[in-house]
Amino acid sequence: MAKLCEIDTADIPGGGQLRLLQRNDEFSIRIAGKPGELMNTRLHGSEDALAELACDRVRDNPSVRVLVGGLGMGFTLAAALAGLGAEAEVVVAELVPGVVEWNRGPLGAAAGYPIRDPRCEIIVDDVADVLARSEGGFDAIMLDVDNGPEGLTQRENDRLYSARGLEAIQRALRPEGVLAVWSAGLDPGFSERLKRAGLCVEEHMVRAHRPGKGARHTIWLAW
Repeated sequence: MAKLCEIDTADIPGGGQLRLLQRNDEFSIRIAGKPGELMNTRLHGSEDALAELACDRVRDNPSVRVLVGGLGMGFTLAAALAGLGAEAEVVVAELVPGVVEWNRGPLGAAAGYPIRDPRCEIIVDDVADVLARSEGGFDAIMLDVDNGPEGLTQRENDRLYSARGLEAIQRALRPEGVLAVWSAGLDPGFSERLKRAGLCVEEHMVRAHRPGKGARHTIWLAW
């Protein structure tokens, strides 16, 4: 089997670097200097599920507007667009400019170039800052930032999942809005934090690769 080869790198604002690797039509994103990978184009079942679970709850809302925190490889964005109507608006907040450029290039083909959809708006910014200035702005907020509530690439991501961060998220949601959060693993403490914020919570275990294969990931729905 051919080896995954690095084809580009992207600096993470605040420190660190992402690596983009390719083997034929397979792509992998990794953190420079750390083992393992953040994501792979062959394993995106849980990224799809993040959008599907959230959009199922809001697709019939008039003038539906949703936020995806973290562009990644574009699969959550693609699933959100597929699950919403022609009048929907999908805003994506991506911190790393290089990730947006990768999705405009060959990487984007894996998810079908969803950033080209006219319903999509890309904002190169920290999703926490987007939330802070978007009071009542979204029917659904889907967060696939870092490795989940436990920050891996940036400790600053902890503020997004803190009690204060959850307050900002609740202000950014419209009435009857829903929050969906992706995580690489279980985190009972985060479930309790959501409940202490006054939210109803569901935990969904989903597979990284469909059907029914790959690592088990966690998605929280809260409303």
